[in-house]
Amino acid sequence: MESGGETRRVVVVGGGIAGSLLAKSLQFNAAVTVIDPKEYLEITWANLRNMVEPSFAERSVINHTDYLTNGRIVTSAATNITDTHVWTADGHRIAYDYLVIATGHRDVVPNTKTDRLNQYKAENQKIQSANSILIVGGGPTGVELAGEIATDFPDKKVTLVHKGPRLLEFIGTKASNKTLRWLKSRKVEVKLEQAVDLNSSTLDGRHVYKTSSGESIKADCHFLCAGKPLASAWLNDTILKTHLDGNGRLMVDEHLRVNGRANIFAIGDITDIPELKQGFLAEKHAMVVAKNLKLLMSGGVQESKLSKYEPGSAIALVSLGRKDAIAQFPFATISGCLPGLLKSRDLFVGKTRKNMGLQA
Repeated sequence: MESGGETRRVVVVGGGIAGSLLAKSLQFNAAVTVIDPKEYLEITWANLRNMVEPSFAERSVINHTDYLTNGRIVTSAATNITDTHVWTADGHRIAYDYLVIATGHRDVVPNTKTDRLNQYKAENQKIQSANSILIVGGGPTGVELAGEIATDFPDKKVTLVHKGPRLLEFIGTKASNKTLRWLKSRKVEVKLEQAVDLNSSTLDGRHVYKTSSGESIKADCHFLCAGKPLASAWLNDTILKTHLDGNGRLMVDEHLRVNGRANIFAIGDITDIPELKQGFLAEKHAMVVAKNLKLLMSGGVQESKLSKYEPGSAIALVSLGRKDAIAQFPFATISGCLPGLLKSRDLFVGKTRKNMGLQA
């Protein structure tokens, strides 16, 4: 968009759901640069389905160049920010008029789509060749992986160990209890309030894992499904270091601007907004900031005209295999095939692709 005859430069750091949607939305209004260590956007809530059905990843792993047809992609990690530039690990120095931080959570994944698809095939092979599987972690990742394996491979022995007193501690006890019942009905053995030593010994060709209560679990392989750390440590050496809260999240105002910074925004999981960190809310962040940047770039905008972000209410949807799910709404918790219709069949991949301007 022109302001005084020049195109404004928008730099987006992070190519996850929020950063990618924002870049796609602004690519014909500004000179957009996306800085991301990997060459692709990943629809992360489809990751666990990709492990049991690797071909599903063909649609959920999307090269940045597929949706960003009028922007620049720098495949590197951001390492520093000044008032005018972003620096990257490979030595790029990229000038900005507006900056958006969308680095979310840190995940160690391959740089290319091909390598990521091969990784899913390898994980699928690991599941296929195992008779017994240990899953460590009873948050949404561990629960959904257990559900996917129990549905697609009902003959495999699945054990899920969680150190907390209940599954899915981020949502209500009703949803936790329904999830536990569903997993047990699929013969998943669930052990709560226990930790696991992942240094296993071998007995009869199988791994033996010790739990904190002294139990032994025999399994052919394990998957660690612990929470991923925020990707914000790098900001400690930048002009934004004083804008991080005690949890490493960027403090933002109602317009999703970093507090006290007129031209720097933050979206997605890295913000300090008090709400569940979920993909559909990250998409909402992106649309609010896209609106605000279009207004600001058009010049002479009053603060009162900027869009405000309203924190999301406590809605959570955890899929259980291909047909069932647990849904928590503000006034009800529903389990079974009805919420499963909402999420589990396609995991919103078609809808997300459409949002990105791609064929569903």
